[in-house]
Amino acid sequence: MPHRQKLIHIQLDEKTMVRRAAEVEHERAVAIYDLLEENYFAVNGDFIGPYNLHIRLEDNRLIFDVRSEDGGPLTEVPLPLKTFQSVVKDYFLVCESYYAAIKKSTPAQIEAIDMGRRGLHNEGSELLQERLKGRVDIDFDTARRLFTLVCVLHIRG
Repeated sequence: MPHRQKLIHIQLDEKTMVRRAAEVEHERAVAIYDLLEENYFAVNGDFIGPYNLHIRLEDNRLIFDVRSEDGGPLTEVPLPLKTFQSVVKDYFLVCESYYAAIKKSTPAQIEAIDMGRRGLHNEGSELLQERLKGRVDIDFDTARRLFTLVCVLHIRG
């Protein structure tokens, strides 16, 4: 049943969320919209999708709280936050450079920074896929969009 191996609802923990810049809110909204339009999310074990996913930070861990279609708890996948901190930090730094470059740099400079930004985003996405392996299978596009949401959760104000 491949069509059932998908996310139908995504929620970020509001307790850890702060008021963010319009660009960040836009990225969050686009990532969630794109995820709900197309994703592959298969929980290993005797679980049947489609799934609701609640993502939160708790005790230095990133928690993927997977729930049934009706919202009932199925499983939680905790991942050490430290695993992602370096790539998220680097990604944020490059994003800051990118947004600054848009205002004052040449197209070639902007493109070079954007390539670095995409490369770090890919690295974070691959890391997420790797860390979920054996518990949740996701395709690369799903990993990219989920990594965007992981980055949003890291923003502290």
